[in-house]
Amino acid sequence: MIPNSTTIILTLSLLIWLSPFIAKIIRLPIAPVEIILGSLFAYLGFIDDNPYFDLVAQTGFLYLMFLAGMEVDFKQLLNSSKMMIKKAILFLIFLSLLSVLAGWLFDLNNIIIISMPLISVGLLATLSKTYDKNEKWISLAFTVGVLGEVASVTALTVFDAATKTGFNLHLLIEIGYLAGFILSVFMLYKILKILFWWFPEFKHTLIPRFDTANQDIRLAMALFFIFIAIMLSLGLELALGSFIAGMAIAIFFHHQHSLEEKMSSLGFGFLVPIFFIHVGSSFDLHSLLAEGVVSGALTITIIMITIRIISAFVLRGIYTHKDALLTAFALSMPLTLLIAVATIGDDAELITHLEYYQLVLASIIEVIVSMVVIKLLTKLD
Repeated sequence: MIPNSTTIILTLSLLIWLSPFIAKIIRLPIAPVEIILGSLFAYLGFIDDNPYFDLVAQTGFLYLMFLAGMEVDFKQLLNSSKMMIKKAILFLIFLSLLSVLAGWLFDLNNIIIISMPLISVGLLATLSKTYDKNEKWISLAFTVGVLGEVASVTALTVFDAATKTGFNLHLLIEIGYLAGFILSVFMLYKILKILFWWFPEFKHTLIPRFDTANQDIRLAMALFFIFIAIMLSLGLELALGSFIAGMAIAIFFHHQHSLEEKMSSLGFGFLVPIFFIHVGSSFDLHSLLAEGVVSGALTITIIMITIRIISAFVLRGIYTHKDALLTAFALSMPLTLLIAVATIGDDAELITHLEYYQLVLASIIEVIVSMVVIKLLTKLD
């Protein structure tokens, strides 16, 4: 059966609506349930490749990164103790070294080695919806995750440019664009910080206290698309732009407490579920029967979670052992970036189709395992 646009729309509508009920019945987090349902209904023929579906799903991914940026307490990050920052950096260094070591021991493809230390805080936004965002382990995960996210997205941007241009002068130009963009954002932050200090009422002009025209949502969405447009014009990774746009909202308009809730409702109620369903639909269930897909995915999953648990030992001095372990699992879900690397590698023919399916399946298994383990650990005294 080849689904038409009407079938796809109706299927997506039902899956978005029913997934919370199914997740409650089978006692799994909603995100992995949406991925599984997307894969199952694609297998049954109700979902297929569709340009509109792809576009909305891509928007959902970028919006998830935007929400992740809004979750970042930049002031808390700046005010973090030197010990926490040092240990966070040490965690990332250990993670990278262990990834290279594991890749050498298991003779893994270079693309798989590159993907192993990736960190994405996108799904941390979903955890903060389930658990109290003021929990120590969530706060610690965000501190480590933000540093890792910036490093990971930067590495992804360079990797994407390298696969398109090769290692030549054009790649150096792309890296220069990236460095210039980050520097420009930093300078803009300094300028706006001074402006808002001298004219604090300007914040309330942009987002009034008594807003009857939804100016807060309009401004947030404008920044979201402006930063994406800038990244498009520079040919850089869009995820970085949407993530920084979310951080900008969190930094300068933290006084508007209802804004985050409004933006989250739109994301987790519509755009983000479509992205997760799309991720599931991109995985062909027939590939599970191919030799090496499941075993390879399980190997990648075990390695990625293990190296994060080992690296988390450096975080023990900040909070408890349990918090360090929860942080390790919270950072074991680089779903979005892992699939991005797999897609780039597959398009550039740097990995085989077998390795592509291994990475996609591993990204799904990691989410399910990590979320289930986090749920069990939080119930322990």
